[in-house]
Amino acid sequence: MRTAYSVETVRAAEQELMARLPDGALMQRAVAGLTAACAELLGRVYGRRVVLLVGSGDNGGDALYAGARLARRGAGVVAVLLAPDRTHPGGLAALRRAGGRVVEGAEAAEEPLRRADLVVDGIVGIGGKGGLRPDAAPLLDVLGEIRAAVVAVDLPSGVEADTGEVRGAAVRADLTVTFGTHKPGLLVDPAREYAGSVRLVDIGLALPGEAELQALQHADVAALLPVPGAESDKYRRGVVGIAAGSSRYPGAAVLAVSGALRGGAGAVRYVGPAGDAVIARFPETLVSTGSPEQAGRVQAWVVGPGAGDDADAVAAVLKADVPVLVDADGLRLADRDAVRARRAPTLLTPHAGEAAALLGVPREEVESARLASVRELAERYGATVLLKGSTTLVASPGGGAVRVNSTGTGWLATAGSGDVLSGLTGSLLAAGLDARDAGSVGAYLHGLAGRLAADGAPVGAHDVAEAVREAWRDVTTA
Repeated sequence: MRTAYSVETVRAAEQELMARLPDGALMQRAVAGLTAACAELLGRVYGRRVVLLVGSGDNGGDALYAGARLARRGAGVVAVLLAPDRTHPGGLAALRRAGGRVVEGAEAAEEPLRRADLVVDGIVGIGGKGGLRPDAAPLLDVLGEIRAAVVAVDLPSGVEADTGEVRGAAVRADLTVTFGTHKPGLLVDPAREYAGSVRLVDIGLALPGEAELQALQHADVAALLPVPGAESDKYRRGVVGIAAGSSRYPGAAVLAVSGALRGGAGAVRYVGPAGDAVIARFPETLVSTGSPEQAGRVQAWVVGPGAGDDADAVAAVLKADVPVLVDADGLRLADRDAVRARRAPTLLTPHAGEAAALLGVPREEVESARLASVRELAERYGATVLLKGSTTLVASPGGGAVRVNSTGTGWLATAGSGDVLSGLTGSLLAAGLDARDAGSVGAYLHGLAGRLAADGAPVGAHDVAEAVREAWRDVTTA
């Protein structure tokens, strides 16, 4: 599992470690990792041209020390000092001893940047807020025009480490070399898009057990997936109820059922007006023509995909004393007080537009502050929230680590894809996973299925559902 910690936590751990190490030892650990990453990206160091964009403080110091090491290996290194009066003195002295050249001010950067093979972004550290300063922002125009690879030190300058927000001009890196632990901004969009590939350098920090963010990997997902035992039957494996679809959107019911059938539960009950379409496509479904209360025993419900204005079905499902997943139209129809009053777990699965409607803010606000938005929504509704997007987030009410998932692909932005995710995740709930685990595992498998189905080409939601089995096998055989 990958974890990410706040700036405050990282700095406390650094201070504790520095107190036990010789002066400068911790920085040199970071510099060694940064230098190795730069050298690997260059392929051949001797004769290559490297430009360091150097701000104040330790972030700039890391860049200078790494530049000195590259210069000693034969690279031509130019350091552009953007805060000459506050440049890290030890790093600057080391670069000069190694034969590096120094220029001052952003206006002096264009000529060396246009000749560079590699640019090292050491402008702003993890404590930066609000984007690049106006005097540094013009560098971005040049960086956008050149072909040199850009390596960010710890975090791309201009993005916010704790929130993943980008509130102004920011560097777009090809590679970010981060130290000690991931920072939330490296895992959450929109900042994640600026980080490029991320390389973690272990510098020996002792970090607490509870992280700000958790990102599941194959092994974590495999350990959570339900596996039937020798004595299992369809009821012991769990039965998921699907209350979805309408005369206008019967396909939503079919797609939600398709996801549910591949999610590990032993049986799927369907309730709603699209029963004929469902049974024609999936004859193994247990179809009921009554209300959700009359459908028979279930271990979890999914309600809302394609439901139109069927508020009665949503209200009935929310009264059930089993885990409930609410999606799509159900999010609009669900009474917040009814959700908060539930004793059994509730999982809400909005995309950014639906989350914005629930929070009463513009969609752009949710998209720019995804981490804050998912946490606030979880608290308002007293429910676990899965905020869909390029980096899907899963937050529990009461706080704790937010789960982040990035297995998806842009090809998943297709009609009905969310219905498949709802059915898949609801099935995991019925099979016994708690709301946070079900949301995290569902998003992981769904994203991976999207990649496998697409393979670089457009897909439909039904293709994603069909690929869930391959994703499941990929996770469990890794």
